[in-house]
Amino acid sequence: MEKEKPKDIPNYMKFIIGGAAGMTGTLIVQPLDLVKNRMQLSGVGTAKKEYKSSFDAVAKIFRNEGLLGFYNGLSAGLLRQATYSSTRLGVYTWLFSYLSDPDGTPPSFIKKAGIGCVAGICGAFVGNPAEVALIRMTADGKLPPEERRNYANVFSALARITREEGFFTMWRGVIPTMSRAVVVNAVQLASYSQAKELLMNTGYFSNGLFLHFCSSMISGFFTTVASLPVDIAKTRIQNMKMIEGKPEFSGTFDVFVKLVKNEGVFALWKGFTPYYARIGPHTVLTFIFLEQYTNLYKKYCMD
Repeated sequence: MEKEKPKDIPNYMKFIIGGAAGMTGTLIVQPLDLVKNRMQLSGVGTAKKEYKSSFDAVAKIFRNEGLLGFYNGLSAGLLRQATYSSTRLGVYTWLFSYLSDPDGTPPSFIKKAGIGCVAGICGAFVGNPAEVALIRMTADGKLPPEERRNYANVFSALARITREEGFFTMWRGVIPTMSRAVVVNAVQLASYSQAKELLMNTGYFSNGLFLHFCSSMISGFFTTVASLPVDIAKTRIQNMKMIEGKPEFSGTFDVFVKLVKNEGVFALWKGFTPYYARIGPHTVLTFIFLEQYTNLYKKYCMD
C-alpha cells in the first residue's frame, strides 16, 4: 500500500508562523541589531569615528541612553520581521512543499538554494519600508538633538517618510537590500549544510540543538564576511539625508568608493562583531520557534 503524503498546514499559516518566529527572535537580538547599525553609521559625514569598537559602542549607548536605549526601534524591528520573515519563510516553505516529491522526498540542494534566494528577494522587497524605519530609528540616538527625526514609533516613521520625502522613499536601498538577501541565503544555506555535515562526520556530534547551534555559528561567520559590505551600503543609503537638494550617495558603488576612500578597506566590515553575534543566534532562534509554532499548530489545529 502506497504511503500517504503527510497532511500539510495551509499556506497562509506558513506566512503567519514564519512572521511570528522571526518576531520572537528579534525580541532577543534587537540590542545587537542596534549596535550593528550604530557601528556601520559611525564616521558618516565626519573624519572622526564615534566608536572605537563594538564594546565601546555598547558602553557609550548604555551610558548615554540607558538600558532601554538598546531597544530603540523595536517596533520597526518587529514590523520588519512581520513583513520580511513572514514573506521569506512563507514563500520558502510553500515552494519547498510544492517542489517536494509526492512521497514527501525534499527538493535537491540546488533547488533549496534557488528557493532560498527567491524567498529572500521577495522578503527583502516586502520588508524594505520597515527596514528603512528601523535603520533611522536605531540611528537617531547617536545624532545631536537638533538633527534627530524623533519618530514616535514605526507607523509614525512610515507616515512621516511618505509625507515628507515621498512614497517611494520607503523603498530606498531596495536593490542592495535584495542583493544582500541573495548573498545571505545562498552563502548561509550552503555553509550551514556543509558545516553540519563536517561536524557530524567528526563523530562528536549527534543531530540535535547543539549541532544546529554550532553549524549556525560557523555559517554565520562566512555569511557575515560575504554579506556585511552590502549590508553597510544598504544601511547608509537608507539612513542618508539630502545635502543641498542632492542625495548623500548615488548608489551602492558610490557608498563603497566613499567608504574605502574616507575610512579604509576594512571599514567594509565595520560592525562585524555585533553582526556576527546576531546572525547566528537569530537564525537558530528563528528556526527553533518556527518548528515549535508549527508543531503547536499541528497539535491543536490539525486533528
